[in-house]
Amino acid sequence: MTTPTIEVTPDIRAAVLKAPEQFDTQRLRRPAAGPGEVLVRVSFTGICGSDFPIVSGTHPRATLPLVMGHEITGTIENPGDSGLTEGAMVAVNPLLPCNTCGACRKELRHVCRNLRLLGIDTPGSMAELMAVPAANVIPFSENAPTREAALAEPLAVAVHAIRRARLAAGERVLIFGAGPIGILVALAARHAGAADVAVVEPSVRRREVVEALGLRALGPSDVPAANEHGETASDVVFDCAGHHSVTPLLTQVAQVRGRIVIVAVHHGPAELDLRELAFAEQEIIGVRVYESADFAESVRLISHRELPLAGIPISEYPLESVAEAFAEARSGTGAVKVLVRSLP
Repeated sequence: MTTPTIEVTPDIRAAVLKAPEQFDTQRLRRPAAGPGEVLVRVSFTGICGSDFPIVSGTHPRATLPLVMGHEITGTIENPGDSGLTEGAMVAVNPLLPCNTCGACRKELRHVCRNLRLLGIDTPGSMAELMAVPAANVIPFSENAPTREAALAEPLAVAVHAIRRARLAAGERVLIFGAGPIGILVALAARHAGAADVAVVEPSVRRREVVEALGLRALGPSDVPAANEHGETASDVVFDCAGHHSVTPLLTQVAQVRGRIVIVAVHHGPAELDLRELAFAEQEIIGVRVYESADFAESVRLISHRELPLAGIPISEYPLESVAEAFAEARSGTGAVKVLVRSLP
């Protein structure tokens, strides 16, 4: 098998994952925008839990060396003939569907059977500049908050989860997991009109963040069983934890005909009480990333400051400190969201 190479020609700075757990800041050739592409000067890259297997060398698709990063915000450096404005702040949708499989032909490109992502299957945004398809670029309105803008991609996941859940105003919501996605789902649920939003989280510090955002926080021992709470049980339950200890609880906490929404990525078989699911006529709803409309709605919500995103603790690291950024993100004890800053 031929080992991929990254050509080293001084022009832009980039953080390169050379081998598992080994980052190096290098000077790479300045990218050129091809047909249908624009050049983006990267501001921030968010670190995602799905990045961790890449760093450890266990991701099934990522091939090293690699410039990582799929949570991308920046400004237009060269718009080409895209109609975008030079200097405009933008978010980049990292999904690269094949456009030929059955899902793509049904206009469900986010569940493409051959889906690829910037920063996983192709070079990503932990660099100063990157060329991306113009169709994947969504501009923010003027004066959108720069740091909060870096949450556009994970917020799109939350927007999609709320839409898939068919959440109606006045419904009660329970969320497992107060990581970035869990907190964003909670904020999006409240914005959508949920009457009560509670988040189950073992970390005391994360529960404090949840409460500071005006949401209800519960410890694992406080999880409310539906058969004890009747009409006040949860209408919609979101699994944003992806932990084997959570899945057996999902059918217990959802009420009759409740909806159980699987947002987290599970990495193996999970225990679920199918008898209770059937007897209570509950639904399980899968969620994978987002559709283009969800990404656009995320950018709109941030542009108009409709969610209190400034209340989410965020850490920033320069490109030269990517290893330290991943150490904080993996620890689970630091900021809720960790960003890598490409700007000097």
